[in-house]
Formats: sequence, structure tokens, C-alpha cells
Amino acid sequence: MKLSYVYILKCSDGSYYTGVTSNLTDRLFKHNIGFYPTCYTFDKRPLDLVFYCEFTDINLAIEKEKQIKKWSRLKKEALIKGDYDSLINLAKKNFDK
Repeated sequence: MKLSYVYILKCSDGSYYTGVTSNLTDRLFKHNIGFYPTCYTFDKRPLDLVFYCEFTDINLAIEKEKQIKKWSRLKKEALIKGDYDSLINLAKKNFDK
């Protein structure tokens, strides 16, 4: 069974980057050496891995990555801290529609 990972990096400017990969160690190494010159993280090194989770289905991992990318900074930080009870309360709500 091949695992996939959703991960969050904290960049040197304090921002967060969320990604998905099937080889977490290799992807982190490539981010940190600047292997991807057009990637968001290239000019924001050094990077710290602050969160990751494992999936046995790559499609679920991709779905979760897309979901997390839409989250607010506060919601991402609650996930990073393991404060799962706060996640539901930090959901963006727009009642003007």
C-alpha cells in the first residue's frame, strides 16, 4: 500500500504552504534546496514542516490538500496545533449571499 501525504510548511516570512506528495522526505528536501524555482516556497526558505497526515488513497489526499488551501490562517494554525475542536468554529461563513 502506497501512502500519500498532505503537508503544511511554515515559510521564513511566516506564511504557510500546503502540498501533497507520495514521498514526504524527498519533497521536503527539494523544497528546502530550491529545486522548484517557480514554487511559492522558493523565495521563502528556510522552511519548517509543521504538519502532515498520511492517506492510503491519493485522491483523498488531493481533496484534503485543496480543502486546507482554502482555509484561513487561524484554521490552519488550529490544525497544526491539533486543536480539532476549534476547526468547525473557524470555518469561514458568509451570510451576505
